Amino acid sequence: MEKKLNNDKALVVFSGGQDSTTCLFWAMKRFSKVEVVTFNYGQRHVLEIDIAEQIANEQGVKHHILDMSLLSQLSPNALTSHDVTITHDSDVPNTFVPARNLLFMSFAAALAYQIEATHIITGVCETDFSGYPDCRDNFIKSLNVTINLSMDVNFEIHTPLMWLNKKETWQLADNLGQLDYIRNNTLTCYEGIPADGCGVCPSCILRNKGLTDYLNEKEDLL
Repeated sequence: MEKKLNNDKALVVFSGGQDSTTCLFWAMKRFSKVEVVTFNYGQRHVLEIDIAEQIANEQGVKHHILDMSLLSQLSPNALTSHDVTITHDSDVPNTFVPARNLLFMSFAAALAYQIEATHIITGVCETDFSGYPDCRDNFIKSLNVTINLSMDVNFEIHTPLMWLNKKETWQLADNLGQLDYIRNNTLTCYEGIPADGCGVCPSCILRNKGLTDYLNEKEDLL
């Protein structure tokens, strides 16, 4: 017998960064029940988990933390090791963690099954995807089919940022009334500095350029 899920309940894959926090507010506008899941995979900065927990508490959503530390053993890279210098000078940057989104989405689906949530939201994006193959739309669509077949359910994976660049992601945050909150309370920086970050790592450059572009465009329209 097919498991009955709650069609008004969502689970957000949540890191406490700009993208996943934008997705959290997006989900809270659309579903009456929202929970979040954060994965502890031995990431470079444990502060990421603390910030995710703080945001979840402030927004009043249940926060699940799943141990995925095996991932750092299988795929040591710049996001899981302080000994590796972060570089983005190849087609696939060394911040790419092989199988990360495959495993994260699979475990998120297992949790969604347990809490009876129909909807799974992730902040992956093909427009500004930095060369990560597991952020592409065709991967997510394929995985959605596979997960549904594996559990005989009808999950719906949502990717509200898939076709947005960083400027448009900031615009979405503003439309949701949360631009200042997301700017000041999230952690995107590869060096583990919250809010506007270090300003020089690839993640900060992308985030801050998008913010500047959006604010300049908004000012021009006034």
